[in-house]
Amino acid sequence: MKVFAVGDVVGTSGLEFLRKILPNIKQEYGVDVCIVNGENSADGNGITPVSCEHIFTSGADVITTGNHAYRRKEMYEFFDTNEFVLRPINFPEGTPGRGRVIVDKGICKVAVINLMGTMFMDPLDNPFSVIDKVLESEEIKKCKIKIVDFHAETTSEKRAMGFYLDGRVSVLFGTHTHVQTADEQVLENGTGYITDLGMTGTFNSVLGVNPKIVIDKFKYNMPARFDWIRGESILCGCIFDIDDKTGNCMAVTRIQIKE
Repeated sequence: MKVFAVGDVVGTSGLEFLRKILPNIKQEYGVDVCIVNGENSADGNGITPVSCEHIFTSGADVITTGNHAYRRKEMYEFFDTNEFVLRPINFPEGTPGRGRVIVDKGICKVAVINLMGTMFMDPLDNPFSVIDKVLESEEIKKCKIKIVDFHAETTSEKRAMGFYLDGRVSVLFGTHTHVQTADEQVLENGTGYITDLGMTGTFNSVLGVNPKIVIDKFKYNMPARFDWIRGESILCGCIFDIDDKTGNCMAVTRIQIKE
């Protein structure tokens, strides 16, 4: 089983480059399941039903999100009606949507879980305690392959979660910081890991945003609208090669493609 996880898609440029590149990657590597983080896919921040549909029709099986999940009110109903668009599972009970989904591939079932960190992030339920409960649920226990998108700010929290779940999930990949890390590995007990997948969007930017806007924000500390910028694009992600009989990850291949 080959799972391709794609880093945060940013704005129109990210959506367009995803559509251009993703089908070729899926064909070249024989991808069985594709997971795309789309929480910044709408211009001006957040995610919308329109950007979701673009990601799905480009080849994604599951869309994960993070702290910007509820930035756009038009997404609330969409989270409830489309089970393959996830929000972090440790959001309070009663918020729209769900934090996990099972993709049935016939030969095996793949559980995809969206989780969010709390260091320098929103004060959600403790992700370590929440993931314990999720993995103990009967529905998830029946899935040999378990994938976790851990949307978190600090590398330490992501690394800690990786070791905490080593041997309990097939893959844990980090999202949110938009800069791809070079620490892809298979941990000691068989979990595929990378601290951050990176992003899909404009390469010469600050996390997809016009550099001048961000520089002025740092320099003058004045309110600013973070507008996405267009230009040379990049797609970042990882291919995880998983044994569908044991659920262990056998290899991790880091992907970075520039326009």
